[in-house]
Amino acid sequence: MARWDPGAEERLKRAALELYLERGYDNVTVTHIAERAGLTRRSYFRYFPDKREVLFAGSERLPPALAKAVLEADPDAAPLAAVLDALARVGAQLVEHLDGATERRAVIDASPELLERERTKAAAITEAIRDALQQRQVDPGTAGLVAQLATVACDNAFRRWIGAKGDASFGSCLDAVTDELRAALAGT
Repeated sequence: MARWDPGAEERLKRAALELYLERGYDNVTVTHIAERAGLTRRSYFRYFPDKREVLFAGSERLPPALAKAVLEADPDAAPLAAVLDALARVGAQLVEHLDGATERRAVIDASPELLERERTKAAAITEAIRDALQQRQVDPGTAGLVAQLATVACDNAFRRWIGAKGDASFGSCLDAVTDELRAALAGT
């Protein structure tokens, strides 16, 4: 077996998802994942620190990407408009690179441990958006509120996109969620 096996990271992700779906997250070990991928346990830890992170690989890049997109939004745009534009642009890029999103979502939704990890990821997104808005000179209270609303909208749009199974773009899902949010806030 080669020391640095080409495609190992993708094989580990695929093996983990398959095993989590077959056996349930709690019934799978790192050793199971590595063996399914044709690698050693030690090789697994070259790519991921634990069995949770195989499902969240790359998610650490999302908060800075969103912050950058917020900062690049039209300087005259209202805070929420700037953030929604950023979410639409980054979200469209993100979903192009997601394989197994429906299955991944099912595994996460079935595990309290993974749901907690997902909340940690959402908190990092909210913080990045808030900080970017403050750099745009938005009042801290408004920046925090807009960031929280945007994170909720993004999560709902992503879930809607998964449910559409390719029949809707992320942007259209975000637009639908935004329309619902605006209607709810307006009381209509």
